[in-house]
Amino acid sequence: MTIEQVATAVRGHFDRMRTAGCGFADARLYDEDASQRVVLYDGNLESNNRGLERGIGVRVLYEGAWGFAATADLDTIGACFDRALTNARAAARLPGFPKEMGPARPAKGEYRAPVVKDPFEVPLAEKLAFLTGIDERLKDDSVKQRIVHARFQRRRIHYWNTEGTDVSRFVNNTFATMMVMAPDKDGRTQRRSVELYSDGSGTRGWEWLTNPDWFSGHAERIKRELFEVVAAEPLPPGRRDLIILPGQGFLQVHETIGHPLELDRILGYELSFAGGSHVRPEMIGTLRYGSDKLNCRAGVTPNSPGTFGFDDEGTPQRDYYLIKQGILVNVLSSRTDLAEANAKAGSEVVSESGTAARACAFYRTPIDRMTNINIEPGEDGTLNDIVAATENGIIVDVPVSWSIGSNREHFHFGTEIAWEVKDGRRTRVFKNPTYQAHTLDFWRSLDKVGDKSTWLLQSVPNCGKGEPNQIMELGHGIPVMRFKDVQCGEAEAATKE
Repeated sequence: MTIEQVATAVRGHFDRMRTAGCGFADARLYDEDASQRVVLYDGNLESNNRGLERGIGVRVLYEGAWGFAATADLDTIGACFDRALTNARAAARLPGFPKEMGPARPAKGEYRAPVVKDPFEVPLAEKLAFLTGIDERLKDDSVKQRIVHARFQRRRIHYWNTEGTDVSRFVNNTFATMMVMAPDKDGRTQRRSVELYSDGSGTRGWEWLTNPDWFSGHAERIKRELFEVVAAEPLPPGRRDLIILPGQGFLQVHETIGHPLELDRILGYELSFAGGSHVRPEMIGTLRYGSDKLNCRAGVTPNSPGTFGFDDEGTPQRDYYLIKQGILVNVLSSRTDLAEANAKAGSEVVSESGTAARACAFYRTPIDRMTNINIEPGEDGTLNDIVAATENGIIVDVPVSWSIGSNREHFHFGTEIAWEVKDGRRTRVFKNPTYQAHTLDFWRSLDKVGDKSTWLLQSVPNCGKGEPNQIMELGHGIPVMRFKDVQCGEAEAATKE
């Protein structure tokens, strides 16, 4: 079926659903959902996977309950709507807060991600030549394992609903990682890596991947830093000022700001799988989340997989504060749960959708997901300026391990590398660095935020959430940040000393 034929069929079934008593219905057609993953391991082609999916997912809202169904057979759209209605009628018999969409917000338009050269039009031989060139620069007798990995995504999505919304999205995403590994004197494998990143501008196509500033030009650096880590001593435990580079800061923001501010977690809908949140609805608008230095937005960043034009309820994506001067002022939300949040808070704490309704495929229903969760640059200068102002601290970069409380109320992170800072100067490198804190105490200790020159966009290709699980893509724009008096290394060891 053509797009026009699908649209005509969908609108006809919308009329049927209204007649059956549904207050709302929508449909998402994935006309193309293509992916490719190429992995080199020690210079050998470990994986070259391509995938292609096409299908439609439909939702209906009946007596305050959702019903969802999906099909890859576009000749059976009517039966798909019927299954969704059956599911909604069954769900309506269960206890729970009635779902509602609020006032109608019809939208029309089209979004196209900025791309100069579509990676799917690049021959495999050219891709392999590029990745092999990086692998050659990573080679060294002391490097025991090398991984170079690239992943590409292309989607054409059309959305319609009973309010008259008719929007289309044409999205390309590019991801890449390079990593080198070697054992230290204790036999523990150490690693150093870098992922494709940017300053938030530019495009998302093949031209981004091949820009040496954002990826391939870092091969020699991570190899050199690996050797420094392998020769280093473990980080001694103690309390220090912690300087986080964007390569680690993105995960800090992801786990301790992004996830706990997803409204469905706040309302308890993820407790059985991915956890809840330490935030309660009545805290929105008043909670002191961090210091006055903390300004966090759900942003619209051109060169980011977290920018998509319209969410999966057809709402135009918007840019807004989540945390302003340390105060929690908004959350990540869809239209569906606003009424419940306001009822439980006892006042209106969320007034409109945070355009965070997102689904990973046509056969998954939209849930509240992160978009671009960005920390605004500050006025504390460059990385060198922040280092010069630090008497006793460490600089950390790139996560190795993470452990987070089920409500994101506390955390423990391990990173690939740490640089000691003494009296305003970088000194030695440490291996196996860790740090830990309670979330709110940590963000309230934020005392320096780097300027725009320190702000970088880190892409996230693999955020998992939902039951059944959904893997989503997004981005985090992060400046260099300093936190005062953080427990670094293991607290137990520090107590013994």
